[in-house]
Amino acid sequence: MIQKLLAWLERRDWDEGATLMVFGTLIGVASGLGVVGFYRMIDLSHLLFIQLPESHLPLYGRAFYQPILTAAGLWAAWFIVRRSGVPEGQNVPDVQVAVAKRDGVIRSSPVVVRTIASAFTLGSGGSAGSEGPVAVLGAGLGSQLGRRLRFQSRHLKILVGCGAAAGIAGAFNAPFAGAFFALEEVLGSFSVGAFSPVVIASVVGALTVHPFLGDHPIFMSPLPVNTRPLEMLLYPVLGVACGLVSAAYARLYLLATDRGRRMQGPGWAWPLAAGAVVGLIVIASRGLLAGNGHLAIPAPIFGKLTWYALLAITAGKIVATAITLGFGGSGGVFTPTLFIGASLGGGLGVLGSKIFPSALIHADAWAFVGMAGLVAGATRAPLTAIFIVFEMTDNYTLVVPLMIVAVIAYTTARHYSPHGLYDGWLAQHGEHVAHGVDQSVMDHTSVTEALDRSVATVSADATIDDLVIAAAATRHGVLPIVEDDGALIGVISHHALRQAIVSRSDLDAVILAADLAEPAEPLRPSDTFRRALAVMNARGLDALPVVESNGADQHFAGLISRGDVLLVYERNLSKAV
Repeated sequence: MIQKLLAWLERRDWDEGATLMVFGTLIGVASGLGVVGFYRMIDLSHLLFIQLPESHLPLYGRAFYQPILTAAGLWAAWFIVRRSGVPEGQNVPDVQVAVAKRDGVIRSSPVVVRTIASAFTLGSGGSAGSEGPVAVLGAGLGSQLGRRLRFQSRHLKILVGCGAAAGIAGAFNAPFAGAFFALEEVLGSFSVGAFSPVVIASVVGALTVHPFLGDHPIFMSPLPVNTRPLEMLLYPVLGVACGLVSAAYARLYLLATDRGRRMQGPGWAWPLAAGAVVGLIVIASRGLLAGNGHLAIPAPIFGKLTWYALLAITAGKIVATAITLGFGGSGGVFTPTLFIGASLGGGLGVLGSKIFPSALIHADAWAFVGMAGLVAGATRAPLTAIFIVFEMTDNYTLVVPLMIVAVIAYTTARHYSPHGLYDGWLAQHGEHVAHGVDQSVMDHTSVTEALDRSVATVSADATIDDLVIAAAATRHGVLPIVEDDGALIGVISHHALRQAIVSRSDLDAVILAADLAEPAEPLRPSDTFRRALAVMNARGLDALPVVESNGADQHFAGLISRGDVLLVYERNLSKAV
């Protein structure tokens, strides 16, 4: 059937963008159905591990057996993964690595195993999220389809992003958030070529889920939020608090995952112990931290308890999530992060309403905004955080507070923690991926590997006519201006040259190259690709001069361009994989 569809598309002679949108639609449908199937597995697991055992227990014994049931679920998840020989990964960071280093190739069997293990973890009451498995499941479907049809690597990556977007959109009924999650976290790019198919897949994924899970917002919308200046001035306080808690959350989660890999003794004992501890935390919370794996945040969390109880629940959820995922459980971190943000925001909102009794603070609104703050700080994805809470509440009056808190939380978290949940997990495994590229390759490649030494230079006394001739003969977007002894004076961009040509008729004086040269921060041969791109981005240039030192003198050595950097990066990346 797929081959017939390809033949049909070939007869239409559509461009690659239209073709990707067609297959993005197919991936959206498949990923949406995958979300429904995954949720059904969670329901079955919850029935087996929680509902059936509790139905045969006396009332006083249900709480007593909660730790045992959760321990059994975590052990089952650990056993499935271990017995299948699946390596670590098959989560959102692993999809990021697949895009940055493996041309979007994601093996299907490990994804299926981890999905089943996640269903056991979530259904038995483990503190994990459903968004990670559904995003990876969608990404795996996109990768499988793209490889079967032998798509080019750049198109295969886009299809992976389509699957991840559809999974998130279906799980949260949030097509905007799904699209921005894929573009911001998975692909690391908002390029025009990726935007359209990812958005289409995200919308289709959400629509596919509607007949099964409904099309209403996940949360009942709170009352309209006042946007008076004084009230807006209080939201930065929440942003800073979310940033600090995000940093602590990320550090504890990464510490737990690191310790979980290093623990000595029988491997089967640690998921049992971890499940028992998580079960005890659920009992201590009087069931507020219990769940059936779906996105279920109890109503009391939204400012209906005392402030100290809500802050205690915040700490308990952080610890329970770190233990669950660090010692044998499988699942995502996004949904627990929403829970943590809601309890933190609700607690601070209740406390603030006591300090400011003039109805400046609405605790339920602070709970919703706190969700965005924690997501922005912990996952380093502020745009996704803003869109997902907005779509889950469908309340326009929350948009301004969401933007304020998400940005401040993101900035604060970056200051107090070098890594978030996703990039920290990658760093622990020796991977340094950001914005869709492998940072380790960027950090270990010097500019000399992409240096163009054959660039013709222009003297300081060259006229505009000379510059025009030189610009026509070079493939770079700048002209290096040097002294007779080879010392670099500066560079002239083609834009500056064009402006000089336009204004030449209005000037009586003769314009020389030295008059137009702009000071440039030259690179050294030992500088890395990461520094080269950072300087190019900061100065808005596509090429930079490189100088070599000869004693106290510095001589122009050549130019390094953005295009050459990317070519060498792709070549070195293929060697590193």
